[in-house]
Amino acid sequence: MKFEKHFLRSVRLDERRSPPPDRYPFSLPAVRAIAGLEFHPSVTFLVGENGSGKSTLLEAVAVRLGLNPEGGSKNFKFSTRESHSELCDHLVLVRTARFPRDCWFLRAESFFNVATEIEHLDSGGGPGRRIIESYGRQGLHSQSHGESFFALFNHRLGGEGLYLLDEPEAALSPARQMAFLAKLHELVGRGSQFVIATHSPIIMSYPSASIYVIGQHGVRLTALEETEHFRVTRDFLANPARSLKELME
Repeated sequence: MKFEKHFLRSVRLDERRSPPPDRYPFSLPAVRAIAGLEFHPSVTFLVGENGSGKSTLLEAVAVRLGLNPEGGSKNFKFSTRESHSELCDHLVLVRTARFPRDCWFLRAESFFNVATEIEHLDSGGGPGRRIIESYGRQGLHSQSHGESFFALFNHRLGGEGLYLLDEPEAALSPARQMAFLAKLHELVGRGSQFVIATHSPIIMSYPSASIYVIGQHGVRLTALEETEHFRVTRDFLANPARSLKELME
């Protein structure tokens, strides 16, 4: 079966609300320009320099969907520290009639907290199977950071889902990033839609995806080869000695 429809079509600021333009995150050019951000039916990448607002935007979309700001599914209600912005209250998500069977938000920086919450919930006992069984049964804290990420990708994400991933490459070696691409393709083939914030040229090379560069210019649809991430990595690897000499002089 071929899946071609979106779950999410686009995002924009709510015109009925008027947040102060000089207050974070509304002061970011990316936030002011998100009206033109349309999601690809399969994979959309948000890329940009640190502080550009890509993770802030992804987090706000996740919260607007009813997902926990620190990560997880809609069933996770814990809060280690309230840190998400008010942007979620000012977003309008344009959806389709298609409803995802699954929904999950990965924040690389707070995945440790999700793993801790799973242990906490499972320690309480109760009827039904333990939550960790959906992640491959082995405790996430008993694995390396990268292995625990792959436990999520391989066991918990089941397809026909809407998945938001914030910097999934944070715990992955280059070889594991390529393995992630294979898993991404498998889940896309099973009717999933992804929105991914990333710095990795390997991950953003997924074919036919939409790549939005977020920065001082706002939001711009861009080809992989035109991203700074791709060009900097390519130029460095083409001649590491020359690049290092220029940096250190």
